[in-house]
This record gives sequence, structure tokens and C-alpha cells, in this order.
Amino acid sequence: MANIRDVATMAGVSTTTVSHVINETRFVAEETRERVFAAMRDLNYAPSLVARSLKVKETHSIGMLVTTSSNPFFAEVVRGVERYCFEQGYNLMLGNTEGEAATALSYLKMMLRKRVDGLLVMCSEGQQEVLSQLGWLKDLPVVQMDWGNSGGEVDLIADNSRHGGWLATRHLIELGHRKIGCITGPSQRAPGAERVAGFHDALQEAGLECPAQWLWEGDFDCASGHRAMQALLTLPDRPTALFVCNDLMAMGAISAATAAGLKVPDDISIIGYDNVALAEFMSPPLTTINQPKEELGRLAVTQLMSRINGDAGSGRLIKLEPNLVIRASCCAPSAA
Repeated sequence: MANIRDVATMAGVSTTTVSHVINETRFVAEETRERVFAAMRDLNYAPSLVARSLKVKETHSIGMLVTTSSNPFFAEVVRGVERYCFEQGYNLMLGNTEGEAATALSYLKMMLRKRVDGLLVMCSEGQQEVLSQLGWLKDLPVVQMDWGNSGGEVDLIADNSRHGGWLATRHLIELGHRKIGCITGPSQRAPGAERVAGFHDALQEAGLECPAQWLWEGDFDCASGHRAMQALLTLPDRPTALFVCNDLMAMGAISAATAAGLKVPDDISIIGYDNVALAEFMSPPLTTINQPKEELGRLAVTQLMSRINGDAGSGRLIKLEPNLVIRASCCAPSAA
């Protein structure tokens, strides 16, 4: 098994420099740091402080990297994680990455210094870069949430987004809509792409199509939903209903429609995705697809603790099934 001297030799530095890189106790040039991390990965070297933590499991704490807890969806999942950790006698150490890989890595190093027993990763941008840095932490249990790919030693707990997209679109079709558009999430993010795939599945089953001009890409925030709706409203022939791939964008879309003098759902029906707590109190209350957020948090913690306690095996994919929540933002299309 490799030791710190082996890492130092491969990286061409002293053991003291390796120690400073691991513990961040002194400034080390970025090029040197990269050589040290590369040597650690190549040698499968786990820093001793992590190994000791994993061996004695004294901390009873887990780390969690999340894109941002200011987003209601993330906040509600984090609440579920924190509640279940508390029930199990564990502390939660939270790091908001704001979508920045460098921030995520900084939080990760801090959590390792604090000797967390395991790690939950619920990051969007830069997630794979973050996880690639975990290659030299072979013994650290990791569970991904919502984004990512299962495999190796890393588990993934995720919503069945394709089925959710199908449920949303099918609801609009059953109401009688035939002109259905979609405000998507970023195409490079798996949940957004899967929801759109489900949207097209439902349309195809019904013998319908979505013209390209009725398909607008958003960024999972209110502002992008607002912009997309404004663009849709300029079309001479516009859809009578929209599937919006998360609730925040749906809220932005409703705001833009209302500002333009349209009534939701009389003039245009809108269905969201996530079922964040605010959705029920929108005007009108938002019909949406419910992600079981509490269950997502509970299962992620349960699976992580199972790994911490010695459960072996390759990475597992656990899918959670969404369900339709009918409120007042959708209705049958008008005769006109």
C-alpha cells in the first residue's frame, strides 16, 4: 500500500509538501498541488486522517455538497437529510457550491479535514469533476443525489424524471390539449433531458408533435421561465398548454403570462415539476409533478450509513417514482 513517501517521490516533492497540500497548512503553487493530487490518484493513496476517521468512525458526521440551498427544491431535500441525520445521531456538514467546481473542492477538503464518515453529493455543474477528485479516496463512502451516474463504488438516488415528464404531458393531453409546448431545463443536465424525453414520449403516444418554436430552454430559475414565456407570447400561433420542467421556471412563466394580460389557466395551462412548498400558494396554485424530496433525503442518508457500516458492492441506482399533483393552473383548452 502506498504511503506519503511514495506520493512525494512520484510528484518530485518533499513529504512535507505533500502534507501541506493535503492539510492546506501552507501555500503550495497550483502546479505543484496538481502533481501531488495526480500522484495520490495514481497510487490510490488515501490521506491518513481520512483512513483514521473511517477506521474508528468517531465523528458521527457526514458531509453534503449541494448546488445551493437557496433553491426551494434543494432546501427541502436538505431539510429531509438533516432531519434524518439528527434522528440517527449524525451531524450534517453542508457546503453550498453555487455550481462552482472550485468551491465544491474547497468544501470537500474542509470536510475531509473534519473527518466526515461519508459524503452526499447533490451538485449539478462540475459534479463529475468533483467526483473525479474522489478517486484517491477509495474508502470514503459517497452517495450521489438527483444528478450523476451510478457505477464504481458510488451510489445514485434519483427521481424517475422521464416518467415524470410523461405524467405531466399526459395530464395536459387528457385535458384535451393538442398544442403543447415545453420550457426545458439545461439540455446538458440529465434530469432536464429526461423530463423532455418523457414529454416527447407522451406526445408521440398521442400522435402529436411539438414545433421547434414551442420548445424553449431555461436554466431552472424563475428568470429563465419568465424570458421563455415572453418569447412564446410573441408567436402568432402559440401553444394552449405548457409543460415547464421545474416549479421555479413555471412561476416565472405564470408571472410573464399574467403581466401580458393572459389568465392562467383559461388562456394557457401551465404544469410544473418538483412540487416545492411554494407551488401550493401560487396564484393560481400550481399543478405539478411531485418529487418525493423527503424520501430522497431519507434514502440517501440510509444508503450512505449502510456503506459507512461496511456494506460492500458496486454502485447502485435507486429510482424514486414521481406523482401528479393536480391544482388549479391547468384546465381544458377554450373552444376558441
